[in-house]
Parts: sequence; C-alpha cells; structure tokens
Amino acid sequence: MDITYILQIYLDRDRNIRIGKLGEFLFPKGYYLYVGSAKRNLRKRIKRHLRKEKKKFWHIDHLLSYGTVKSVWTGEAEEEDVADILGKKLNIPVKGFGSSDSRRNKARLFSGGVDENLLRGLGFKRLR
Repeated sequence: MDITYILQIYLDRDRNIRIGKLGEFLFPKGYYLYVGSAKRNLRKRIKRHLRKEKKKFWHIDHLLSYGTVKSVWTGEAEEEDVADILGKKLNIPVKGFGSSDSRRNKARLFSGGVDENLLRGLGFKRLR
C-alpha cells in the first residue's frame, strides 16, 4: 500500500522556475503544498526531497531547488483523493505539476498555507 505524504514548502521570494518539460513559471513568494506517495522507503523519499543537490527527475525537484521544506505530513489517504480535496480549497499554480501519471488530478502542487486541522481530519500526522 502507498503512503501519501505532503510537503509544505516555502519560497522566500518570487521566482521564475523552469519545471522540466512543463516550461517556466512565476512562483510568488509564499507557501506551497505538494502531494506525493511512496510504495516503500518513505523515509528515503523524504530524505531525497530534503537534499538540495540531486538530479532533477520529478517536477518537485525543480521547485525544491529554490524552496525550503517547512513540514512533512504522512497519511494513508489516497494521493489522488488528497489532491482533489486540496484542489478545491487552494490554488493550483501550475496545471499538470506532479500529476502526469494521473488522469483525475489537475495537479499535485497547491499554493497557500497548510490547514493543520484539515490534514489531521484526513488522517495525516506531522512527521517533521
């Protein structure tokens, strides 16, 4: 079973960032939430996300070159369900970000602050 995680990322200033084949986008200063999942080795995946130096493989790798992970949340809710819920409450800064493997989600990256009560209500716990 997959474990779903949410990274709360902070950008300290406005930045133009190239996101792989999606193109270049302006990311305003502020908070972003990224929804991902891992079938196994969740800690290894999180540790990779926290490193600044790495080969850019996923869309999130490009954003994390400039942003700082402020918190990590984990839960057993389905990744696509979580992305649907966040997509109704927050803005989608880049359509298709992190969701190239999904026909259902418009994106897996959302801009805005984290509502800890919402995440806890979805069964998430703060890991970091």
